[in-house]
Amino acid sequence: MSRAKSVEVVVLGTGFGGLTFCQAFRHPEARITLVDRTNHHLFQPLLYQVATAGLSAPEIAAPARSVFAHRPDVTVLMADVEGIDLSRREVRLRDGVLSYDYLVMALGGVTSYFGHPEWEQFAPGLKTLDDAMRIRRDVLMAFEEAETTTDESRRSELLTLAVIGGGPTGVEMAGALAELARRVLAKDFRRMNPASTRVVLIEGSPRVLSHLPADLGDSAARQLRDLGVEVLTGRRVLEVRAGEVHLDDGTTIRAANILWAAGVAASPLTRQLGVPLDRAGRVVVEPDLSLPGHPRVFAIGDMALVLDAQARPVPGVCPAAMQMARHVARLVRDELEARHGVPVRRTPFRYWDKGSMATIGRSAAVAKMGALELSGLPAWFAWLFVHLLFLIGYRNKVAVLWQWAYSYLAYKRGARIILGREEG
Repeated sequence: MSRAKSVEVVVLGTGFGGLTFCQAFRHPEARITLVDRTNHHLFQPLLYQVATAGLSAPEIAAPARSVFAHRPDVTVLMADVEGIDLSRREVRLRDGVLSYDYLVMALGGVTSYFGHPEWEQFAPGLKTLDDAMRIRRDVLMAFEEAETTTDESRRSELLTLAVIGGGPTGVEMAGALAELARRVLAKDFRRMNPASTRVVLIEGSPRVLSHLPADLGDSAARQLRDLGVEVLTGRRVLEVRAGEVHLDDGTTIRAANILWAAGVAASPLTRQLGVPLDRAGRVVVEPDLSLPGHPRVFAIGDMALVLDAQARPVPGVCPAAMQMARHVARLVRDELEARHGVPVRRTPFRYWDKGSMATIGRSAAVAKMGALELSGLPAWFAWLFVHLLFLIGYRNKVAVLWQWAYSYLAYKRGARIILGREEG
């Protein structure tokens, strides 16, 4: 008797959505091909700590092949996805084509500059390890140049750090930069005082962390100001140039480092699919997370526009992507079982909001978990626990816990080596 043809499941993206689907889905007749342009799973919520020298890159990433080394049914490919042909059920790679029976798209998002892509060269975003390493190098190089320059005007620019965007990434980045300058580097330099560093957080809406209750957003702003961060709310960015941010109130901020944390858009691949998209390029999926007209193709995570029970968009956070991944894994598994006579009816995805949190600095954070609202040290411990829980791999958990303990007790950060310096 000939062996039945295996069911080919292609998963795009090694982020929380793609990784969780592969971990949750098993079927004796299915083979999974996991594709990503990098060779690792990245714990994005801690990218800002790599960018601010709190952690090193390997501590928040795990090689995808090692994660699935014990799963012979999972093949990992490091490849660029160039297109998707829904009618032919094919994924076009730079070096080949993959045919699929089921496709799970979890490619995440990219930094959005709201129609001003030219700003990217002056204000890098934070989405990848390469982004984090570039930001860390540029920030540390600014301190080194400030130590050697005799031009006070230039020194002032070098010691000014502007962060655009008052969401979780911007708040966490601004707080970490302030701590780096005022507490970690304070005794390391002789010709200039790192504590004089100016960290400016710019947010267009009336308050930071606008997705949280007003009292928590206000608490976050107070904790940032306690660290020395200038919090500018209700200010829109009109222009970003080399070393300059121009605001709608006429203010110009001159800063050697300008960091963008203001917007996210879906992967550009969504625009090739020929299906309904929202303004951010996210796929408007069916209630079961499949693409309209393509029941065997799913979009999850930052690529998908999904509405919760109150008809509000599900936030682009890792718990949401993981819940979507587990939902799709159940659907596909149930449908494969149905081939053997077990009836199945697809259930709509239901999002369980586990809360939101943001860290600001040492013992400073805000968190909302259901009806519970926390601020300060209790929120910081809750944030630490949750992030350790989601880290992939025992080694990563131990390494990050050690670095956090070291940084907390000694006000030191060990990942302050400058790499990739451009010679010229």
